[in-house]
Amino acid sequence: MTRLASGVARLGTETAFSVLARAKEMERAGRDVIHLEIGEPDFDTPAHITEAGVAALRAGETHYCPAAGIAELREAVAAELSRSRDVAIGPERVLVANGAKPFLFFTILATCEPGDEVVYPDPGFPIYESAIRWAGATPVPLPLREELGFSFAPDELRALLTDRTRLVILNSPQNPTGGVSPAPDLAAAAEAILDTDAWILSDEVYARMLYDDGAFASIASVPRMLERTVLLDGFSKTYAMTGWRCGYAAVPEPLVEPLTRFFVNSTSCVPPFVQLAGVAALTGPQDAVTAMVAEFAERRDLVVDGLNALPGVSCLSPRGAFYVFPNVEDVPMSAETLADRLLEEAGVAVLAGTAFGANGAGHLRLSYANSQANLARALERMAEFLSAVPA
Repeated sequence: MTRLASGVARLGTETAFSVLARAKEMERAGRDVIHLEIGEPDFDTPAHITEAGVAALRAGETHYCPAAGIAELREAVAAELSRSRDVAIGPERVLVANGAKPFLFFTILATCEPGDEVVYPDPGFPIYESAIRWAGATPVPLPLREELGFSFAPDELRALLTDRTRLVILNSPQNPTGGVSPAPDLAAAAEAILDTDAWILSDEVYARMLYDDGAFASIASVPRMLERTVLLDGFSKTYAMTGWRCGYAAVPEPLVEPLTRFFVNSTSCVPPFVQLAGVAALTGPQDAVTAMVAEFAERRDLVVDGLNALPGVSCLSPRGAFYVFPNVEDVPMSAETLADRLLEEAGVAVLAGTAFGANGAGHLRLSYANSQANLARALERMAEFLSAVPA
C-alpha cells in the first residue's frame, strides 16, 4: 500500500481557512454568515498600485527575474526599512519572496537542525509552530500575557533561552491578539538574546497598523541586533495586497545566499510585474494606507465596546493589527464550543484562541476587517446568542 512521508503529520495548518471553508459551505446552503475569521483587509488594492502592475504586464514584465528580487524593489525596500526602523540597511541584504511565509519556513530550515530549539510567541501565528515541527526542531512557546497587554515578560524569555536555542521568533503588532511589544521589552529581549548564539526572526507585517498614536518599535533597531535579525515585512496587510503574494525581508549577510538558494529551489522568483507594483506601493502616495488604518481604528472601538457589553466577555483594546482577542472564560462553555456554536447557530464566524496555541485558551479571535455595519450585526447576533445561554 502506498503511504505518505512521516513529515506530513508534523505539518500544521491555519484554522482560519478551515472555518472559512465551513462558513462558505453554509453560505452555499443559503445561510447568512458574517466573516470575522479571516485576517484579510476588506479594501481594494490602491488604484495606483494596481495600475503599476497592469502597466508592467503590458510592458512585457512577465518573465523570470533574479530569485532575490529585482533591483528596483530591493532598493525601495531598503530605503523604507532604513527610514522606518532607523537603521542603515543596504539593498544587498533585502530579499523578496512570494509572501511572508517562505521567510518563516526557510529561515527555520536555514538555521535549525533537528533537536534545536525555537522560541516563538504563544498565542501566535500558527504557521510558526507548524514550520518549527516540520523542520524537526523543538518548539518552545513564549507566553503572551493578557495582563501585559499581550506582550511577553522579558524574564520569561530569558529563562527559555538555552544553549540549544537557535532562533527566537517575535511578532509585533501581533496576530492574533493585536498586542504591541513596548520598546523596553524588546531592548530587554535583545540583551538576553545577545548572550546566546540565536538568530531572531522579527515578524513585523502589521508595522503600519498602529492606533492611539502608538510608536512602532523593532528589535532590529536595537544596537548589534540587525546583524542577527531577519526583519520581515510585506505588502499583504499594509496595502491590501493579499492576493499579490509578495513579502520582503532584510536579512543578515550570512543568510542572504542560503535563503536565495531556497527560493531558487522552490518558487524561482516573484513575478516582476508584482514586484514593480510593490515599488509603486512603497514609493507612491500613502493616503490610502492612512485612511485604511483610520477606518480600522473606528472598527476596533466599535468591536471592543460591543464585546465588553456582552455577558461573560471582556476585551482589551488592541494597539495594533486588526484583531481583538476577547476573554470568554466567564461564558459557561469552552471557547472552542462557543466558536462552533456562534458559527452554526448565530452565523458569526470566529476562531477559538487555542487555534493559535495553548496559551490562547479561554479566548476568541475576531478580525475586524469587515464593514462597521457587518460588525454591528455580528455583535447583535452574539448578544442574542449569549443572552440565551444558561448562567
